[in-house]
Amino acid sequence: MQTTLPTHDLVLIGAGHTNMHIARMWRMEPIPDVRLTIVSPFSRSTYSGMLPGTLAGLYEPEQMEIDLHRFASTVGARLIVEDVVGFDATARRVQFADRPEIRYDIASIGIGSIPAGRDLWAAHSEILSIKPMATFQSRLDNRLREAAVARPGQAVRVCVVGGGAAGVEVTFCLESMLTRTGIDAELSLLDSGSDILSGYTPRAVMLAHREFKRRGINIRPGCVVTGYADGQLHLQDADPFTADVVIWATSAAPPSVLESFDLPKADDGFLATRPTLQSTGSDAVFVVGDTATFVDRPLPKAGVYAVREGPVLWENIRRRFNNQPPVVYDAQSGFLSMLATGDGRAIGQYKGRAFHGGWVWKWKDHIDRKFMRMFQDYRPMSPEMMAAQSGAASDDVPRMRCRGCGGKVGANVLSAALERLNVPAHQHALKGLNEPDDAALLDPSAGPVDVISVDFFQAFLDDPYFVGRVAALNALSDLWAMGSDPVGAMTMVTLPEGEPRQQTELLYQLLAGGLHEFELAGATLLGGHTTESSDLTIGYTVIGSLAGRPPMTKGNLNAGDQLVLTKPLGTGVLLVGHAECITKADWMDGMLSRMLLSNAAGAKLAREFDVAGLTDVTGFGLAGHLLEMLDAAGRAATISLSALPLLNGFRELNASGLQSTLAPANRETEDRLDISQESVRQDSAFNALFDPQTSGGLLIAVSTAKCDDIVAALRETGYAEASVIGTVGEASSSPKVTVAQ
Repeated sequence: MQTTLPTHDLVLIGAGHTNMHIARMWRMEPIPDVRLTIVSPFSRSTYSGMLPGTLAGLYEPEQMEIDLHRFASTVGARLIVEDVVGFDATARRVQFADRPEIRYDIASIGIGSIPAGRDLWAAHSEILSIKPMATFQSRLDNRLREAAVARPGQAVRVCVVGGGAAGVEVTFCLESMLTRTGIDAELSLLDSGSDILSGYTPRAVMLAHREFKRRGINIRPGCVVTGYADGQLHLQDADPFTADVVIWATSAAPPSVLESFDLPKADDGFLATRPTLQSTGSDAVFVVGDTATFVDRPLPKAGVYAVREGPVLWENIRRRFNNQPPVVYDAQSGFLSMLATGDGRAIGQYKGRAFHGGWVWKWKDHIDRKFMRMFQDYRPMSPEMMAAQSGAASDDVPRMRCRGCGGKVGANVLSAALERLNVPAHQHALKGLNEPDDAALLDPSAGPVDVISVDFFQAFLDDPYFVGRVAALNALSDLWAMGSDPVGAMTMVTLPEGEPRQQTELLYQLLAGGLHEFELAGATLLGGHTTESSDLTIGYTVIGSLAGRPPMTKGNLNAGDQLVLTKPLGTGVLLVGHAECITKADWMDGMLSRMLLSNAAGAKLAREFDVAGLTDVTGFGLAGHLLEMLDAAGRAATISLSALPLLNGFRELNASGLQSTLAPANRETEDRLDISQESVRQDSAFNALFDPQTSGGLLIAVSTAKCDDIVAALRETGYAEASVIGTVGEASSSPKVTVAQ
């Protein structure tokens, strides 16, 4: 998080070729006093030019992907992985389904296109749209397996619909994939036109036909698909075509979400765009790639245009922030086209000439790899780059900020954020944020409030809404671990210095995330305190009610009890890896989803199974929190490293020497571990014992008779990695943990 909030916001909606050029340039020359945000529905951006080659086995999947978690971190951008559902150009807001909207000063929209005929393909699981490309490979693998199971001993009938460049290239490479993997299949290509590759030269079309014939791939032009039912594609003026797996790769159509964008549309449904790449409805909105239709000169929907738009977009964004007139994008009249045939060769076309051979594939491969290398440099920012992105707009010497009570955030910032939050009234609150006073007043008649805890931390991601949610869950976990029902919370926030508008937005996003989790937990936000500091910090004092029930405490352990851990370990190391730009996107996705997995359901199950020994695993790590339980009970325990659930990526990152800064302090408990074999220390799972957890899971001590049932119930409830990790031993005057492999 920057120490001074930038004044302006540039938001890239979509992680396609053009927008990613802006992010790459940002690493080299950020615009002063501007924050960059990347919004994408996926944590990985797929390069369409390498997808067919990946299908054919010529690339590994990650070679065609930009890891957005790492890329955003290395360029100093905020990443929001979420679907956009609306765009308000008047209020300058980007809208989401499951989180608060965000504001922009300048936005660039590049969300691509979808295959035409959505009404036909979207309703059938047998039909696979080639987009979104980020999930195409996994969807295809699953569908092929399902079809093979449904037709044992028979060839799977696979059909590609759409004979344009994408459909032809995918068909070639799909045939190579089926041959390489040993899947018995009959492959066909259907197109509604009179021939495939409309717009290509006759020789290029001939070369493609020759290759299809050589491979025995059935080509059916003039087939207009009107529907699909019972394993058959219904065709206009022709008999139905039987297919077990259908891949839809037709011409480009606008995503349906564009209908909710408050911007002018062209006749084809895409966003109407000027030659300067600006929307015809707003100078502050740029539209690029397939999403744009230039009203004065419509262009084919081809990725090569998106790539060429990048430098013009970068120039015009900078000009816009400097109040300078934009330059015009002059699209090229022709371009090199190369279609991989999946066998180490490719068909090429340039300036009316067509060619086919291995040298064409080498040419294409060189271009594609060179292009992707620009976006797969995940080295952390240098100190000089971080200084350039500090948010300072000039070389002026900053005035000294007041501290003490003079360091509080302004009342206008606080009131504006709270007004947008719209905190509802709560049964326990006589006076809260809905009727603010010097302090919150609780209603004793609503029931006892007898549990209190506090928790706070510095922001670990540059996504305040997500951080706010995790901060709330992390604090509430202490209440759930005691068996209490959350009632309310008081927040503590330190905000970086900045303009009131930016501080308001940041505070709102933070508190909205917390309020989301409090409302799910049946609690409310009662009040709090805000101040300014160099780092964004958030925390909560939370209160809860046992409603007359006895608390579930750490010390009620019995010899023979089984120790159950509900969530995998490893958040400390993965967060360090993220700061170093080496935690991969799928590892980050897994960790973030576990952070948002509430401990409420686990604590409820613990109560239902009459579990008395319970704690949550957070900053002190598993070893520290387990020893707290054992100290309170006066008992020992044995745990098995092989049974510990670990987050994906933990072992790899740990092997590279990464550890949290808190891990050495947590290791001070190591002298209380009984380690009979030195090989135990060499197991990376041993280091997980000391890894501090953010929004970690519950550690439950349960009788052997109930153990299988509670583990099964936990897994059914969403704790997929819930595992028995050890056993409570007999009484001990100096409790220790025996660690075995």
